[in-house]
Amino acid sequence: MSVTPLWTVFVGSIFTNNILFASFLGMCSFLVCSNRINTAVGLGGAVVFVMFFTTVINYLIYYFVLVPLGLEFISFIIFIAVIAAFVQFVEMFVERYSPSLYYALGIFLPLITVNCAILGASLFMVIRSYTLGQTIFYGAGAGVGWALAIALMAGLREKMGYSDVPVPLRGTGVIMIVAGVIAMTFFGFAGMLRT
Repeated sequence: MSVTPLWTVFVGSIFTNNILFASFLGMCSFLVCSNRINTAVGLGGAVVFVMFFTTVINYLIYYFVLVPLGLEFISFIIFIAVIAAFVQFVEMFVERYSPSLYYALGIFLPLITVNCAILGASLFMVIRSYTLGQTIFYGAGAGVGWALAIALMAGLREKMGYSDVPVPLRGTGVIMIVAGVIAMTFFGFAGMLRT
């Protein structure tokens, strides 16, 4: 088992090893749902919730059910089933208590199920041999890091609406450039913390 301190795992998963910019997981919803800050923050909150709880539950299932029974080979299926169940819960909750956010997120709320960043967090937890405490802090930190990234991109995209972007770069071109610059700023934290 790893002996990395809990605060290092948490801070490192937000900045140094940001799941979006270091591993490029969850880019599709990041690029599509980062048009408005309200939508980005709502989706970011949903991702934090789902990532935190599914990572912890997947840890418990993996180490207390699958490993003792020698069924590690079905971990992908189990991880995805847990993620799908939680996303369904979040979708029902958001539809009930925030219909405007539910309609703003549209199809991307149920698509959190196939957000590879959430599955990636559960797989990284296994690959890195995190303890339960480290898994709790990693799940929370990875979710916060993803939410921070999409909120930053949404803020920049709203500001770019007032900018005079050259015609060949309008749309996807400038978005990819901005995402690359944000990723480079997150890589500036590399070497400070390792998880």
